[in-house]
Amino acid sequence: MFEFITDDEERGQVGIGTLIVFIAMVLVAAIAAGVLINTAGFLQSKSQETGQQSSKQVSDRVQEVATVGNVSGEAVDFVNVTVTQGAGAGEIDLQNTTVTWIGPSGTYQLVAASDFDNTSAANGEVFTYDVVKDSDGSAPVLNDNDDRLQYIFDVGNFASDLNEGDEVTIKINTMAGATTEIRFTVPESLGNKEAVEL
Repeated sequence: MFEFITDDEERGQVGIGTLIVFIAMVLVAAIAAGVLINTAGFLQSKSQETGQQSSKQVSDRVQEVATVGNVSGEAVDFVNVTVTQGAGAGEIDLQNTTVTWIGPSGTYQLVAASDFDNTSAANGEVFTYDVVKDSDGSAPVLNDNDDRLQYIFDVGNFASDLNEGDEVTIKINTMAGATTEIRFTVPESLGNKEAVEL
């Protein structure tokens, strides 16, 4: 009628319970470790991607080499800005850059002449470019520190010609989001000159 449990049986039951608890803890730890490893991998890839984008925003920029204005009468009607790759920059396509021209007659968003839409064409809010030096024929892409390309701004197409003492800021944004800012002031004396360094 009565069943007696010996000490050996009690120890066996306790041992099985402990084993079950231990296995459950190992499984939970394994699942948690898997989740942590996956999360760490995801965060690492995201941080690398963000780091690369941030690096491009800083380094993938153009660098001004020279800015020259063409003088017509008593005003500057064309501005030519020669640029090269910034230090550590990758390939930069001039056609994919956007330019903000801030001058005495207003602010204008300019796009490459081959990419303009009808509105830009009607307003003349475009820039063109020319090759100064390009050993591998990659223009309009700057892909070598030795490359030199030139932004050409026909000022009269989108703004008033520049007069003596006028101040202008040109902001060039590359596709990576890097910005180069070029500032200049037209010299106070334009008489008897065909071109001036700005």
